Amino acid sequence: MLKYKRVVLKLSGESLAGDKDFGINTPVVESIATQVKKIHDAGLEVAIVVGGGNIWRGLSGSAKGMDRAQADYMGMLATIMNALALQDALEKMNVFTRVQTAIEMREVAEPYIRRRAVRHLEKGRVVIFGGGTGNPYFSTDTTAALRAAEVEADVILMAKKGTDGIYDSDPNKNPDAKKFDTLTYLEILNRELHVMDATATSLCMDNNIPLVVFNIDNHENILAAALGEPIGTTVTR
Repeated sequence: MLKYKRVVLKLSGESLAGDKDFGINTPVVESIATQVKKIHDAGLEVAIVVGGGNIWRGLSGSAKGMDRAQADYMGMLATIMNALALQDALEKMNVFTRVQTAIEMREVAEPYIRRRAVRHLEKGRVVIFGGGTGNPYFSTDTTAALRAAEVEADVILMAKKGTDGIYDSDPNKNPDAKKFDTLTYLEILNRELHVMDATATSLCMDNNIPLVVFNIDNHENILAAALGEPIGTTVTR
């Protein structure tokens, strides 16, 4: 028995770069696609939200000094590039995939339409959401929370690079950092743990969407998290 029926997998753009600092690492994308195929073949309905940090890092990096809205729109375009790369890898593995974008570009992807996305999932297609929410000032974490609510996903699987869950402080700086096996969204907000931005956290809490945070460095963790195995940190309302 599967624990979940429909999942939203949140991938950071950095996870597609692998050990590189920039760009799309094709072998890494293929490895992630292999694990997504395993989830799909297990019978789960899979939607993916991907970031763009491997191409455009926003105001803290590439866009330093730029207008915030302009920088955010450029970041949205980066997420669409990553979505197309994932689609290419999945379809080479004979997994039917649709990319839907919040910013219309009909020549390369469908515009985001909630009912159509749900229908794709029901038909066993993997749906990749690109372009963020289509609005500046919102992160792809918020996109994952929003899309999960809209398609009525059972859980958000948040793949993190360099960490295997949620800690009370940065484990890379504090060797005594304590890892949480379970948390509530309210605890995340009160402790200011910055797992995801406050907007995304509140959205998940208000819509009672569980969150599983796990390490993407081992791509096999994607399948383990999707099958409900005890991995990483689980966040609930």
